[in-house]
Amino acid sequence: MGKRLSPRKGSMQFWPRKRAGNVLVRVRTWAKSSNAGPLCFVGYKAGMAHIIGAKGKTAEACSVPVTLVECPPAKIFSVRFYKQNVLKTEILAPKFDKFAGRALVLPKDYSKTIDGVKVDYDGIRILAYSLTNLIGIGKKKPDVFEVALGGSKDAQLAWVKENLEKEIHVKDVFKENAQVDVHAVTKGHGYQGPAKRFGINLRQHKSEKGVRRVGSRSGGWSGHAHMMYRVPQPGKMGYHARTEYNKIIIRICGTPENPKGGFKNYGLIKNEYIIVRGSLPGPSKRAVKFTPAIRPNHRLNLAQIKYGQVYYES
Repeated sequence: MGKRLSPRKGSMQFWPRKRAGNVLVRVRTWAKSSNAGPLCFVGYKAGMAHIIGAKGKTAEACSVPVTLVECPPAKIFSVRFYKQNVLKTEILAPKFDKFAGRALVLPKDYSKTIDGVKVDYDGIRILAYSLTNLIGIGKKKPDVFEVALGGSKDAQLAWVKENLEKEIHVKDVFKENAQVDVHAVTKGHGYQGPAKRFGINLRQHKSEKGVRRVGSRSGGWSGHAHMMYRVPQPGKMGYHARTEYNKIIIRICGTPENPKGGFKNYGLIKNEYIIVRGSLPGPSKRAVKFTPAIRPNHRLNLAQIKYGQVYYES
């Protein structure tokens, strides 16, 4: 048993410990880009593997953990014109996928076109939906998400007119060796006590009213008629919206490749997928948003490791 007296382990950086309201995390700030095109794409976490790479001039072998994320294509539902972050008008796409009606209200008669827009705007965003019916997790209801566009407003309008009825693929948004920010919801663990939730030490085995609990729960001060919010309390753990910065896309694979029997708790990859260095938040099948890095690490040498074959866990 460790020391009975030690500081708390729970980080006050994330407070209050709220559960996420939606599996698709909202992106609050978009990175600036001079290239016309979407600044976000949604994928679905399949599983993890590792790559044997050659590091440095001596070609020293090293093992790199990676995460495989299946990225089905997406389509545009509507085009939104903004002026100082205020929505001015919205134009719907002329055609929709047959599964789009499971998540969106499809109009019966709509005649507005993007050529007839005469409002003053300074930015364009698109409301897109992913074709989740193409992946093998049994999800037919598409995920709907708003995406900002890069480039000038004239370049944004030209890109929208060209791709309004086309499918958007992950290779059209990101390139290999690019740094991205990952927005996802972590794995939920249900109702847990303070020992697991905050990492407090266990009390002496003869202590009164339990071992896996806080001793002075009021905080040690006299005169308080309430529980201090800094005191570790039991409660629901996990399922939090989190953002991880500067992840590296190692490869963008167009041909599906699967281990024998598929990935655990996911199945087979049937569409394009990306290989991201390191781990990602959430369990298998969790929707993950990728955006260009808002604060990239320019000192990171992306060509330091030459990645080889992908090895899947047996």
